[in-house]
Amino acid sequence: MVTRRRIRSVLTALCLYAVAALLVSYFGVNAFTGNRGLRAKEDIERQIAELTAEIDRARAERAQWERRVALLRSERIDPDMLDERARALLNYAHPNDLVLLNAHRRP
Repeated sequence: MVTRRRIRSVLTALCLYAVAALLVSYFGVNAFTGNRGLRAKEDIERQIAELTAEIDRARAERAQWERRVALLRSERIDPDMLDERARALLNYAHPNDLVLLNAHRRP
């Protein structure tokens, strides 16, 4: 009888340790791979970096367009910019201009 109690107490302790180990490993795996785990955090940080770079490119492009628009304002019109835009919009070329045509047209 004593041996059965001892075996039962040892098995009970082993089962409790096994359940505790399973719970710890379950939460450990979810802390790493879960929706809010370490991998998800790395993915979010990578997306933040990509979107920040995209915002910086958009801001640079906007600054470039603002500079070009500022050259066309009525207070101080840049003659070269006005000439360029007029020729582009009217499809006009000066007789002394050299026109290069793109040989590789896409349909």
